[in-house]
Amino acid sequence: MGKNYIESAKLIDKNVLYTPEEALELAVKTAKAKFDETIELHVRLGVDPRHADQQVRGAVVLPNGTGKTVKVLVFAKGDKAKEAEAAGADFVGAEDMIEKIQKENWFGFDVVVATPDMMGLVGRLGRVLGPRGLMPNPKSGTVTFDVTKAIAEIKAGKVEYRVDKTAIVHVPIGKKSFEVSKLAENFRTLMEALIKAKPAAAKGQYVKSVSVSSTMGPGIKINSTKVLD
Repeated sequence: MGKNYIESAKLIDKNVLYTPEEALELAVKTAKAKFDETIELHVRLGVDPRHADQQVRGAVVLPNGTGKTVKVLVFAKGDKAKEAEAAGADFVGAEDMIEKIQKENWFGFDVVVATPDMMGLVGRLGRVLGPRGLMPNPKSGTVTFDVTKAIAEIKAGKVEYRVDKTAIVHVPIGKKSFEVSKLAENFRTLMEALIKAKPAAAKGQYVKSVSVSSTMGPGIKINSTKVLD
């Protein structure tokens, strides 16, 4: 373990469940790396992700963005391709882009948007995009004819959330350079979205545990009954 991590860990009482503001303040304080670390939220949910009716997945625009410049690749043709370019997409194409990804193993983008008519083509990339979490999906608003809106939301700080196999959601909610109040607004927006997304089939306690951490810092536990106070 690094010296910074050990020093940071001393600031945190492992037996305390903090309020969101306290935890975010500590996450910023314990971000000791020389770069602008990402502040991440980790939420363990009372769902069984093996069941299709207990998947928690969606997207939400954070009011203060993520602090990250997101590069968007759009699969579209004709007028929709022109519209995507005008809306500020970083890369626009069709077969040419698919070939570039397949042949050159190119991944110079963070989010993929596709018009529905392109999904037959994009499906060929399922094996490479799927495991990286880059496959366009109607639930997260990335398979759509309204490419202008999709690009605007992504650029404004839209984040996707999805439970992993262990029923945990990991989402970036900003950078250590953000004011704590801005991180707290992002935290609240995301928690509200997760609570709204509760599947009808989920039984018992839904929000099991909540913690925040910086990229290189220790986890800080939050009182899960006070996430929306």
